[in-house]
Amino acid sequence: MGANIFITEETVDGDDDGPLAGTTVAVKDNISTEGVRTTCGSAMLEDYVPPYDATVVERLKEAGATIVGKTNMDEFGMGGTTETSAFGPTENPVDRERVPGGSSGGSAAAVAAGEADVALGTDTGGSVRNPAAFCGVVGIKPTYGLVSRYGLVAYANSLEQVGPIGSTVEDAAALLDVVSGADERDATTRFDQSTDAHPAEGSNYAAAADGDVDGLTVGVITDLLDGADDRVVETFEDAVSDLESRGAEVTEVSLESLEHAVQAYYVIAMSEASSNLARYDGVRYGLSTGTDGNWNETYAETREEGFGAEVKRRILLGTYALSAGYHDKYYKKAQDARAWIKQDFDAAFEEADVLATPTMPVLPPKLGESLSDPLQLYLMDANTVPVNLANLPAISVPAGEAEGLPVGLQLIGPKFGEETMIRAASAVER
Repeated sequence: MGANIFITEETVDGDDDGPLAGTTVAVKDNISTEGVRTTCGSAMLEDYVPPYDATVVERLKEAGATIVGKTNMDEFGMGGTTETSAFGPTENPVDRERVPGGSSGGSAAAVAAGEADVALGTDTGGSVRNPAAFCGVVGIKPTYGLVSRYGLVAYANSLEQVGPIGSTVEDAAALLDVVSGADERDATTRFDQSTDAHPAEGSNYAAAADGDVDGLTVGVITDLLDGADDRVVETFEDAVSDLESRGAEVTEVSLESLEHAVQAYYVIAMSEASSNLARYDGVRYGLSTGTDGNWNETYAETREEGFGAEVKRRILLGTYALSAGYHDKYYKKAQDARAWIKQDFDAAFEEADVLATPTMPVLPPKLGESLSDPLQLYLMDANTVPVNLANLPAISVPAGEAEGLPVGLQLIGPKFGEETMIRAASAVER
């Protein structure tokens, strides 16, 4: 449809049968695909072709899925609009003059435009939920450790998870059933010590999408409504009222720590990014400028040419936060704030089964509107980054429209509480 959804369009067939036989899947371009280039939306990796599949891609093939291409994304996952891609911005299928969200904007747009039945994205601070909300589809950020990260090109290791996108809650949940589970190649895939099993074992996420919220307590996080667009809040509140009419009990909760979430998230994410992206030196793989001279000059010129402005900004800020003189002032304080946020969520789940917020505090901006103001772009993540800091699961489900544009409702579950969260989300879409 000409919306710049894919970076590489290439069909990869899976096994002849399986739960996803006949299903087309789009894969975000930071997830390794054997023999198919994986660019991360960056000139640095424009011609990089992985020699192996990520675990989630292996599981897609084994389940019978047909991969239809690698989707556009913000460069290395750094952005919320899919405008920082070296391959140009993706347009929102709902309104071609607006952003699809990011960084998994191509994946959400592929599902919204009917270019794929379902898609895989990655979520570091909202990068599955944000574009799902802006494109009017469903996106799940799983609990950290539910899905293998093996084969994912790292941005911020302690925050990111691979997550499914679908046109319905059940579709997204069925994809989660396929890709979740333990992986001996990824130590972050968790085992429940009491049962010596991975939490995905014995779970059926698609079956949980039954819409039954009778007796479920939904806690509305009031702290995340204050700065949101009035049109978004109104649509969100209507959806919450509908949940209440279906038998859910609605209560208000407050998490004081969330006022520090955006600052803490960006210090931690940028710090981890500055370390992860140090490997792109123009020598081992990736872009090579062919510069003659000493190694330092080659390294500097490669990174100057290979990285875009937003990636450079985050590397610089992350390096600064980790420097000897500022480590305690920034990085340590950010980790302290992260611990506080986790404690606040634990307390909130003593009052509610799931927590609810608008997924995004604003409607989808127009293309080019937010690039000139990085701070406003970062503040757009206020409702999504706390989930990653606390390593919790969350889902964005369409709550309705405001002025013809999609509004997403975010439901947050306790650690490995995907089934309850999916059940509540499926009631929203009914």
